[in-house]
Amino acid sequence: MDTNATLIPSDALDELPDAVAAAAFRRLVRHLRHRHDAQNIDLMGLAGFCRNCLADWINDAGAGFDKATAREVIHGLPAAEWKARFQTEATPEQMARMDESLKKNGGMHG
Repeated sequence: MDTNATLIPSDALDELPDAVAAAAFRRLVRHLRHRHDAQNIDLMGLAGFCRNCLADWINDAGAGFDKATAREVIHGLPAAEWKARFQTEATPEQMARMDESLKKNGGMHG
């Protein structure tokens, strides 16, 4: 059974005040900063997005940063430093899960 809900034309998410949506987004980002043990490859394998996707999404939404700056905003430190401190080597199994997960994104940017 596909658990991915089809968006309905009138999505309640679009009715959230921008300040509420922004506060929830900031909480999500801070949560991911705290949970550096949640590897990007695992996030990609499970949900089809990761911290780097969030960096791309803030630019897609009009932030206007270069890629490195957008990633620093999301990671809370330069991406190269984050990778050196927290990122582990991806296993073939993690890569395979990520590839399968990305197929489920249905054209959504991941």
